[in-house]
Amino acid sequence: MTDKQASNTEQPSPEAVLQQMNDVAQQSQRALQAFWERQAKESASGGFSLMDASSISNAFADWSFKLMQDPAKLVEAQFSYWQEQMKVWQSFATRATGGEAAPGAQPEPGDRRFKDPAWNEDMVCDYMKQSYLVSAKWLQGLAHNTGDLDPKEQERVDFYTRQFISALSPSNFALTNPAVLKKARETGGQSLVEGLKHMLSDLEKGRGQLKISMTNEDAFEVGTNVATTPGEVIFQNELMQLIQYTPTTDKVYKRPLLLVPPWINKFYILDLQPKNSFIKHAVDQGHTVFVVSWINPDETLAHKSFDDYMKDGPLAALDAIEAATDEKSVNILGFCIGGILVSSTLAYLAAQGQASRVASATFLTSLFDFKETGEVSVFIDDDQVAQIEKHVTEKGYLEGTHMANMFSMMRENDLIWSFVVNNYLLGREPMAFDLLYWNGDSTRLPATMLLFYLRQIYQQNLLREPGGISMAGTPIDLRSVETPTYFMAAKEDHIAPWQSCYPGTQLLSGKNRFVLAASGHIAGVVNPPAARKYGHWTNTSLPDDPNQWLENADWHEGSWWTDWYRWLSRKSGAKVAARTPGDGKLKPIESAPGSYVRIRASE
Repeated sequence: MTDKQASNTEQPSPEAVLQQMNDVAQQSQRALQAFWERQAKESASGGFSLMDASSISNAFADWSFKLMQDPAKLVEAQFSYWQEQMKVWQSFATRATGGEAAPGAQPEPGDRRFKDPAWNEDMVCDYMKQSYLVSAKWLQGLAHNTGDLDPKEQERVDFYTRQFISALSPSNFALTNPAVLKKARETGGQSLVEGLKHMLSDLEKGRGQLKISMTNEDAFEVGTNVATTPGEVIFQNELMQLIQYTPTTDKVYKRPLLLVPPWINKFYILDLQPKNSFIKHAVDQGHTVFVVSWINPDETLAHKSFDDYMKDGPLAALDAIEAATDEKSVNILGFCIGGILVSSTLAYLAAQGQASRVASATFLTSLFDFKETGEVSVFIDDDQVAQIEKHVTEKGYLEGTHMANMFSMMRENDLIWSFVVNNYLLGREPMAFDLLYWNGDSTRLPATMLLFYLRQIYQQNLLREPGGISMAGTPIDLRSVETPTYFMAAKEDHIAPWQSCYPGTQLLSGKNRFVLAASGHIAGVVNPPAARKYGHWTNTSLPDDPNQWLENADWHEGSWWTDWYRWLSRKSGAKVAARTPGDGKLKPIESAPGSYVRIRASE
């Protein structure tokens, strides 16, 4: 045995064990106190969660009733399940007697839960894995193929069945995960003690609610090693600060570029670190870049409406940019819900006879048809919106943790259970990852804006209807927008399904271009060319059917950014001398990234 192996298996001294027990006891006491304080608080207020228990129970009750209406189908499903399990057993028995056997079940490509070699090499672990996979597939099929279930209830049954299946994976339990058992042996159980400490720390951090650490938050600081592109805040109001970035080229395009990010997250997803900063890259291409940095609202801004986000956001930014650069027309980009706001703003400007203020528009993963919104719809129905309304009316805003939890559940194995295994079962520290740091920097949503968005845009899908919604008292029509437009969506986007982004090409009346990137909602967007990852599809034809568009699209290796820059350069005018923040009529208020982005949610 090597010295390293000996040190790995060396048992801690009795004194060290007593000290650890004392530390854990004190930490447990603090976590338990925080838990009971939260329970008392939630009991007094009635509690709130986007996971509405009554909607879930009603959906499963209806599913159970429909399932029992067809006992023959249930027997057939059970018989099929036994057959598949018998194949797994036969494979195990063959291997146990020294033979070779093909596996009865295999994980889906990309399923990282069973990547440890022991899941294949150890016969017992392999049997547990295969048995679980067969059970998971059977249960998911049983949940989905009941028939005659309301589509919304079917979505809910499918979603929560998957949550149940994922939670029961043998990889999530110490006694059935070979990597966890190996680590415990190597460390003399120290890894399990460290895991318990991590869990108690997360309970304390969540004030009695388990808030799983996804990254080492101490490794990052906004303005220090994330959101570091140089610039100045040149304008601010109650809802936003406007940042103008310092040029890196002697000449810049005449027409400025305004970025309108979502306010359900912070803008620095577009400016994580220099190597993957969308903002820095755009500056380096010779664009005068401005970005809206939204405030993290509290109860004092509960009255702020969707109209206010338009007036104090893009419209105020257009006025400020004109004062700073003397340019009356800009290129504008909206990301996610920021894109929904930009499309509404373009229609408003068209109705006001001011369409020329925007020369071109770009939409990144922005929905234009809310008929099919993917798994987000599981959390939004009439009853749940009524619960949200009751909660935000009392609170003044929706806490950012609710949105973060919802998005995590949509990728539960990657964003929940992988961290449970890493942090609690293996006792490891969370890795330092800028994207996950941003993901945990949650933002609140003011009550008035949120309820308008959920009811009129999300539920009633009125944005696509001529005159369906009004902005600042003016009925708007997306068909009146003749601005040249670039639409970018992501093929594996679980938040804004690409087929529901595509209808923008049919609604807006300008000369439009649609590009589909590989990967998901964030990785598909933040994909610098130097990374040489995730290609994209293009097709100059824009048929009504998005799937027909994809069938005839051309595949290109590498980032969609290069395609966009070529398109944008033709909308940006001639080159002029670079503009430094403060050269115009607006003087710097503070250095980028500003103070608004540093406001962290405390709930």
